[in-house]
Amino acid sequence: MKKKEKLTKKTLDRLANELPEGYEIWDTDLPGYHVRGRRGWLALRVSYYNNARQRRVLTLGRYGTRTAAQAREDAREALAIVAQGGDPRAVLEEARAEAQRQQQQSLRAYLEGPYTAFQNRRKDGKGTLRRIEKDFSDWLDKPMGSLSRSDVERWQTKEEAAEKPRAFQTLKRSYDALQALLAHAAERNMIPANPLKGVKLQKPALTGEELAEQGAERRFLEPEEVKALFAGLEAYQEEKRVQRRSSRVHGKVYLPDLDHVAYVDHVKPWILTMFYTGFRPGDLFGLQWEHVHLNSKKIRKVIEKTAHHHPEPMSFPLSTVVLNVLDTWCHQQGKPKTGLVFPSPRNGKRMDPTAMQKPWANIRQLAGLPRELQMYSLRHNFASQLVMSGVDLLTVSKLMAHSDIQTTIKYYAHLCPDHAQDAVEAFAMQVSE
Repeated sequence: MKKKEKLTKKTLDRLANELPEGYEIWDTDLPGYHVRGRRGWLALRVSYYNNARQRRVLTLGRYGTRTAAQAREDAREALAIVAQGGDPRAVLEEARAEAQRQQQQSLRAYLEGPYTAFQNRRKDGKGTLRRIEKDFSDWLDKPMGSLSRSDVERWQTKEEAAEKPRAFQTLKRSYDALQALLAHAAERNMIPANPLKGVKLQKPALTGEELAEQGAERRFLEPEEVKALFAGLEAYQEEKRVQRRSSRVHGKVYLPDLDHVAYVDHVKPWILTMFYTGFRPGDLFGLQWEHVHLNSKKIRKVIEKTAHHHPEPMSFPLSTVVLNVLDTWCHQQGKPKTGLVFPSPRNGKRMDPTAMQKPWANIRQLAGLPRELQMYSLRHNFASQLVMSGVDLLTVSKLMAHSDIQTTIKYYAHLCPDHAQDAVEAFAMQVSE
């Protein structure tokens, strides 16, 4: 005869300690709902008959994992399915089968299964597989069809906010690899459709330096413009000296005298260094004294814009002129061995990317240079003058720290002296003799 009790929390707590293995206690309120003793725990169950009049038992879970209230509610739902002619155990088995099917459609399962077989036949397939596994590790156990635009946006935001953020193009390569996998799965009917079709990464806003680079006309400075630039630098220095004399006369004698120093501030040596090296502004803002080797006449540093492609330091020779500029500035700064070459005069830290815009505008006005002449044009002038003087494009590309020589060819090859014409003329003269 069935033993019955109302299966409350208090009852289940007691039975968990008392009910022998294999013994059952049935609920007084819900027909079919009962518990069965196991070795040290209780199985929560529902017994019922299906449409074929076969007795079926559905295990709801383990007491402790499911609460008394949860178990009772589960039992009610199961018995409601029975009352409507259904089979709750069949429903559960179908749900489990669907979960298993979804698991098989997870990113990990497809990546390690069909897609690995596909990529192993491709040239850099293993690299593609590693890229997806590494860059989308948080998504591997998600069903492919569940991926959404919000997942992509969160992923991009997380990557861009990382301690060492990667370049947009690097993120795009990884995302394109994932898109190719999803398209492959959709073509083979493993998922109804690529859930990320049409979803693109958001391009980051251009930095101040990138905007300056885009806005700067790629041209060289005419000789009179170079002369005006140097005159503007001297006028800037004299303007600062006049201001300082006035301040000292009017009671601010504690301010340093600027009449007996080579540079009134960082502006002139900064601009001269850019003029004679062609460095990008970002690399001058980040230039450290550890990078400057005055004795060997070179700067050796990692170029910031291409660090994700070339993380190793690059060496740049220094002309005697810029060497003297940096040596003079070093002595004026107290011969530092470490730290920023051009620190912020306000806090000693790295200057803001826009810090040189106002001084440049002032110098440009004092020099009478065209208003549209951007400071970044000094970099283009450096490359242009080298090419026009006959320096080969490969050397210019290295001095400009271009990641691809095609960039150098695209913007500066037209300035090359016509050595080809000279060569054919020399050949013709030799043959005619």
